[in-house]
Amino acid sequence: MIREVIVVEGKDDEAAVKRAVEAQVLITHGFGISGKTWKMIEEAYHRCGIIILTDPDYAGENIRRKLAERFPEAKHAFISREAGTRDDDIGVENASPEAIRRALEKVRTERETSSPFTMADMVGLGLSAGEGAAEKRSRLGEILGIGYANTKTFLNRLNHYGITEEEFAEALKEMEV
Repeated sequence: MIREVIVVEGKDDEAAVKRAVEAQVLITHGFGISGKTWKMIEEAYHRCGIIILTDPDYAGENIRRKLAERFPEAKHAFISREAGTRDDDIGVENASPEAIRRALEKVRTERETSSPFTMADMVGLGLSAGEGAAEKRSRLGEILGIGYANTKTFLNRLNHYGITEEEFAEALKEMEV
């Protein structure tokens, strides 16, 4: 059983997570999180911690950001866009139990860093602006467990989720295979 409470967006996401792992799950019911739901999330955060697992889309990222601002020591899990997409619908509810378990195995916590990664790294490695850059970020994000993001957000995640230069280099090697 996972110790932390997993925070998701909707009932279908909750069902998908419960098919994958044994855990307590809280639902935000989308972006308009009610006062009662905020209180439940806050209680879980202080009692045992939370893992934020939102959809890999714009709305999910906004909800994640809103939760992270309020709960800075929350853990973050990401499913890839590919794993969360079915019939042009994107969300945690579409991910297989294996994809959800993989995401929860690679959980990350934001932390202060000396920012070893730069925009020049993103450009130099073909992760920004250019043919295939989005696909490369998506694959690398999946390997590292930080999900898909645009270049700026991806760079921010590299620098704030404790990705080491060694871990990054290993992930790049794995991408080449």
